Amino acid sequence: MKTPLVEMDGDEMTRILWKMIKDELLLPFIDLKTEYYDLGLKHRNETDDKVTTESAQAAKKYGVAVKCATITPNAERVAEYKLKEMWKSPNGTIRAILDGTVFRTPIVVKGIEPCVRNWERPITLARHAYGDVYKNTEIRVNKPGKAELLFTAKDGTQTRELIHEFTGPGILQGIHNTEASIRSFAKSCFNYALDTRQDLWFGTKDTISKKYDHCFKDIFQAVFEAECREAFEKAGITYFYTLIDDAVARVMKSKGGFIWACKNYDGDVMSDMISSAFGSLAMMTSVLVSPDGVYEYEAAHGTVQRHYYKYLAGEETSTNSVATIFAWTGALRKRGELDKLPSLCEFADKLEKATIGTIESGRMTKDLALISSLQNVTVLNSEEFIREIRSTLEASLS
Repeated sequence: MKTPLVEMDGDEMTRILWKMIKDELLLPFIDLKTEYYDLGLKHRNETDDKVTTESAQAAKKYGVAVKCATITPNAERVAEYKLKEMWKSPNGTIRAILDGTVFRTPIVVKGIEPCVRNWERPITLARHAYGDVYKNTEIRVNKPGKAELLFTAKDGTQTRELIHEFTGPGILQGIHNTEASIRSFAKSCFNYALDTRQDLWFGTKDTISKKYDHCFKDIFQAVFEAECREAFEKAGITYFYTLIDDAVARVMKSKGGFIWACKNYDGDVMSDMISSAFGSLAMMTSVLVSPDGVYEYEAAHGTVQRHYYKYLAGEETSTNSVATIFAWTGALRKRGELDKLPSLCEFADKLEKATIGTIESGRMTKDLALISSLQNVTVLNSEEFIREIRSTLEASLS
């Protein structure tokens, strides 16, 4: 390696797996260079969460990062870890700093068939990560009255629209987005489609939301025409827009193998649908891509809290490490591409093949054994599974 990866360590069982993966699958085979940041909740608390910001800034500097799953604390976690305050989601902080879009793709293996039987190739879900209901303002209405949408410009001029005349109790919700964020979302989607040479689909409800959703549609089309059409034609891929309900119907009948871009809420819902239909969140990669080409790879799942408590109690765990392994391989491959190191890319490819090959040979963790159609599978514990992958990898390298 020439340039280091930004390494963001995490919490609980995934932190245990993180070290196992480095010790068994990376350090014995490559000259691993990383700039390390401890995003474990204890250290985030000690640094007043400055370490999260520092890690995101380092990702901007080096261009490629790999992140372990982290805890987003709630009231119970505040008490458990004796936190100074309820720190924000590290993923949210990093997304905001990188201005990134999240791309999630299922890892497909033989013996774990999708629920949708015509899906032959993985579907990548691209989720806009700003605005809409996630930054909403809400009012509970208790009496009759008039609700209006009001915008006051810097110069004092006002724009006003009637929302509803209430004759009794009800509720109100205000949402927003920005053209800058939507444009970054569009650029990230088009760039990632070109990077992976996949068609890009996008859908909103512009027939009903003639200003809000139509704005998304118009910005995507403008970016495509001005910056991407020629490159898409040269790459032999297409950009396709349709209504979100039509997109859902088309996705269910498709064979897969494309990127599906969704607004924030649509992406939140549909990414879980895609991951569940393909098998498991533990078999889902996730990469945050900024419009200026910064990549941050991670697993799509959480910290596996229940297994961690079993681990602390000295009990055996059978925790699926596949998505975390693929976070590392994705980051190593991208580092190799950017630094023109084909051997690093080749190693990432072989580690992925060794991981998939181990599962397809019938050696897997308990969660996969429960849904596998393979016969006579061997259930391995967390460490045994990683060591079996190492054995498969060593055979391929020799």
